[in-house]
Amino acid sequence: MNCPRCGYEIDPLEVRGDEDLVAIIKLWPIFGKHASAVWAYLEQFNLRPLAKRTKKLRLLLEEMAGLFQTGRFKYQKAVYEISQDGIGDAAAIVAKKHFETPLDSHNYLKKCMIPIAEREREEASRRAERDLRRREDELRGAGRISEEEARRNRESVRDIIKGLGG
Repeated sequence: MNCPRCGYEIDPLEVRGDEDLVAIIKLWPIFGKHASAVWAYLEQFNLRPLAKRTKKLRLLLEEMAGLFQTGRFKYQKAVYEISQDGIGDAAAIVAKKHFETPLDSHNYLKKCMIPIAEREREEASRRAERDLRRREDELRGAGRISEEEARRNRESVRDIIKGLGG
């Protein structure tokens, strides 16, 4: 393939690789503070040399970006919800593990995310129950009045009754 302006010969695979690199750069901010953990995790997929594996890296990053954006993943027909911090923690755990062979799917990451997701769900449930109890207590207390207010109300009612002729 030749450049239409200058006639320079361009390798189509090289151009495609550049598109993948641009996509990788655009995806990177999605991971925020967990970017280094995600990168370390993706290195477990044997992405060296990078020049030949940019498409694979882009596909893996797109899958991870989808996970970060939705906060949901499916494993063995069960759907789990997890925070970005939980995903980052799981990616760091997998990145620190030594594997004899490179990873070929996200299944090990998902296995690491399951207990984190369950812990987060339990914490959220406890927090919601605690908030509900606090709100119930506030509502119960809202109907009560102090002794001073009760005394003033009784006097006010007496005055109204006397005023009516009773």
